[in-house]
Amino acid sequence: MRLGRRLAGLGLSLVLTLLGLLLVTFVIGRVMPIDPVLKVVGERATQAQYDAAFQAMGLDKPIWQQFLRYMAEVLQGDFGRSISTGHPVAQDLRRVFPATVELATLGTLIGVCVGVPLGVVAAARRGGWIDQIARVVALVGYSMPIFWLGLMGLLLFYGILGWVGGPGRQGIIYDGMVPTVTGLILVDSLVAGNWAAFRDAFSHIVLPASLLGYFSLAYISRMTRSFMLEQLSAEYVVTARVKGLSERRVIWGHAFRNILVPLITVIALSFGSLLEGSVLTEIVFSWPGIGQYITKALLAGDMNAVLGGTVVVGACFVALNLLSDILYRLLDPRAT
Repeated sequence: MRLGRRLAGLGLSLVLTLLGLLLVTFVIGRVMPIDPVLKVVGERATQAQYDAAFQAMGLDKPIWQQFLRYMAEVLQGDFGRSISTGHPVAQDLRRVFPATVELATLGTLIGVCVGVPLGVVAAARRGGWIDQIARVVALVGYSMPIFWLGLMGLLLFYGILGWVGGPGRQGIIYDGMVPTVTGLILVDSLVAGNWAAFRDAFSHIVLPASLLGYFSLAYISRMTRSFMLEQLSAEYVVTARVKGLSERRVIWGHAFRNILVPLITVIALSFGSLLEGSVLTEIVFSWPGIGQYITKALLAGDMNAVLGGTVVVGACFVALNLLSDILYRLLDPRAT
């Protein structure tokens, strides 16, 4: 009974959050100083053509009816047609979103694999040289502009040393060579057994993913260190040490296990922030992801594409929060 109430509460929270997201994007689309009708018919259209398009788009209806229509279309996956590409926005998003997911996933993996151990060791050796390095890494990661790091990285590792591929997702030679299965170029090249294309794709993604991973590990390592310091000062840790347990077992077997629950939330939020915050990285590296797609659409006044991309990213953020909440309850029975 209690579990049912919890699930019902999660479901209601999810519905209300998505409804709020749709309401916010709808309001943004209406307050932007852009005439959506002119973007469709063009500035040379006659008044009759303008009025016909105005009615066809439902803009002559009351605002609440426009919102209901917008909500029904979005729930069906219909975000309208992009003015910039001439394709349905949903089709464009299916093309560009996997590129952002791939980049953010690799960045998060780097952040987790480096940031979590670094934060744990920094907390265990508080005040030591490892702790000082971890704090400096976190400070620089928070304060350094990512576009500057991206440009410097391209200049050094691509322009001077030639260790990585240049901007873009693939070299010109391999463009279109790998059949699209998942939209993730590394996975698709492995599925196709094209190792040359895989190496080329990896050489292009390794630098932007490493930059995003650096910013991710700065956040994850700082939060891990904070969680671990709180646990290491708890009474049960002191008791475990008095009993003669090894320091390794105390840290990893007791203290670290107790921070897994909040750490999952931190990692989920970090992944979500990379999904929606990789705009500058995608622009610097000419990465054909959703961030670059939304930016170009905004500059072109293509509000259907902007709002469609915003809804998708927002929905992903909501889904990640819901997933972390579910995992939180599974790992910590006291939360159910």
